[in-house]
Formats: sequence, C-alpha cells, structure tokens
Amino acid sequence: MSNIKIVQSNKSWIESNAIESLRKMANLKGIIKTVGLPDLHLGKTPVGASYLTRDIIYPHIIGNDIGCGISLFSTGIKRRKVKTDRLLKKLEKTEEVNVEELKNIDLPFKEKLGTIGSGNHFGELTVIDNIYDESSLGENHIDKNKVFLLIHSGSRSYGEHILRHFIENHSCEKGIEVNSPIFKEYMDEHNRAMEFATANRELIAYKMNRALGSKENKKLLDSVHNSISSKEIDGQIHYIHRKGAAPSDVGLVVVAGTRGSSSYIVRPRPNLIDFNYSISHGAGRKWSRSGCKERLENIYSKKDVRENRLSSNLIYRDLNSVYEEAPEAYKNIERVIKDMVEANMIDIVATLKPLITYKV
Repeated sequence: MSNIKIVQSNKSWIESNAIESLRKMANLKGIIKTVGLPDLHLGKTPVGASYLTRDIIYPHIIGNDIGCGISLFSTGIKRRKVKTDRLLKKLEKTEEVNVEELKNIDLPFKEKLGTIGSGNHFGELTVIDNIYDESSLGENHIDKNKVFLLIHSGSRSYGEHILRHFIENHSCEKGIEVNSPIFKEYMDEHNRAMEFATANRELIAYKMNRALGSKENKKLLDSVHNSISSKEIDGQIHYIHRKGAAPSDVGLVVVAGTRGSSSYIVRPRPNLIDFNYSISHGAGRKWSRSGCKERLENIYSKKDVRENRLSSNLIYRDLNSVYEEAPEAYKNIERVIKDMVEANMIDIVATLKPLITYKV
C-alpha cells in the first residue's frame, strides 16, 4: 500500500501479525499515511505506529492511556556519592501522595495521581553512561555528574473512562468527523487527560525525590507517546495519531530500553514528515505479557524470583512484573536505535544506565 511506511532493516525483526494489523488500520477512512516504527508490535491497535488524517480522528487508535509518556527529572544527587543499596532502601519507603497535596488539582480520578500503574510503566533512577553530544546535554541542563529520575506513566483510570465512554456512546472506533460536536467533546477530554498524565509523572517524581531526600525536582525532558495532535501541513490542519510513538518536534527525546539495558537520549532530525513527525518510544515488546511467565519460569527459578536474586535493583509489588517486564521480553534497543539512525531519523546524544527500577 502506498500510504504505509515501515522503518525496518534487514537485521531487525517485526512480527508479521503486527505488520498485518498495521495494514488493516491503514484502510480506515481518511488515513492519509501510516508509519510503523522499528519497535512496532501487536496491541489492541499496533504499538509503535503513527497515523496521519485530515478530516477525521480515531480515538481507539491511541487507546485508553491518553497522554502516556516519558519524563526525565533532576534529583540533584551527585553521581560520585551514589550508593545504590542505600538509595534502594530509601525508595522502598516511598510514600503515596496524600489528599492534602492534591486539593488544588481539579481533575477526575485524582486519587490515581502519583501512581505508576501496571504494564511497562516505571520509575527509574538512572545516570548518564555514554555521551555523544555534550553540548545538547548542556543546552537542556542535563548534568552528566548527577543522578536522574526517568518516569514512564500516563492517565491511568481517566484515560480508560474516556475511551470507554466514546466507544459505548459514540462508536468512536468508526471515526469522529473533525469539527463535529463529538470531536470537540472528545478533544476537550483528551486534553484534560494529557494534563492528568503530565501531572501524574510530576507527582511520581516528586514523591520519589522526597523519599530520596533530593533537593531538586526539575523536569528536564518530556515526550508523550499516546495522543492525537494537530499540525499544519501544506496549509491544512492534519491530525497525528501516535500509539507508542514519540513526537519528533519537541526537542530531545528519551527512547526507553529495559531495566537490563540502556535508554537513549536522542535528537530527532528536523521535518520528519515522511515519518508523521514521529520516532520510536522504546524497545518494543518481543513477547506478549501473557506468555512471559511460561517462557521464563523454567529459566527463572521460583526461589530466585521470591528472593529477588534476578532483580536485586527492582522494587515491585506484583510478582508477575518480574516475568512480564523481563529484559528478554523486549526487542533489542540498540537495534531499534540503529534502524532510526540508518533511516536518518535521529542523532544520538547520550545513553542512560539504569540503577534502580521502581514499579510500585
């Protein structure tokens, strides 16, 4: 199909079912261009993809976690003073954001604010590992000698509520015509969910920094992976649907690895119109969550999992997350990054090395 572009090299792997699902999505009315990124994989709709429309939008494409994204925050902690065991114990005592701290926030489901959620969402204590463009770090106030928090979360129950309402009451999976009353109603809710997700990441960072005793809590980078945004192209307003895809026009972007691999700070190349102004948001799943335990329980002994020997720097509540979010369940982040470099989509600025992963 002429309106589909898939970023894939001979050495990369994308499951055929994900590509077939992407092709079906490309057949929806009003889809002008569909892009599958190197981290493309199956979901309720394909994850690691972006879609361009003009006169219609499809809320079900971006799904229930509206505003999901990744933010990098400062901690002010000097890297040379880091003792991981000590920081691990501090993070284990992280307290929830209390009602009093939320009293001035006017958003639905605000009791969920400051919570990471399930799936691949996480908080991570991380440090700069390799540097490729030091000036770009400086321009964004990213100090290579400090420790950072990387937060990946979204709109929690609010996003789910919005999607369910517009499917049940407006059949939004059939599309919503731009400038119709339903379009305005949805976009108003969408934008509030974006606010929720932003506030959520900020509150997660706040409570983790508070547990660490940090003196800083400044947001340095932020990119949203699930959203519908408008952009003027050739004098006309278009709509970019990103499902597990980061925008290329917001400055530096963090492309997440796994708890066992590096994440990358990258600078998207300008004017990526051929890719719907989008880049990969992470490594992308290789295995479905439902099949991870069966694949790994013969490799990970129950005793090792129970005693946290396999993930000594992982703080978690749900034992299944040890299997579902295992590094083996994801694609090779280096391959994803290399595919984008070879496609002239990005320049690498630095890599981030995970110290502690927080999934409570």
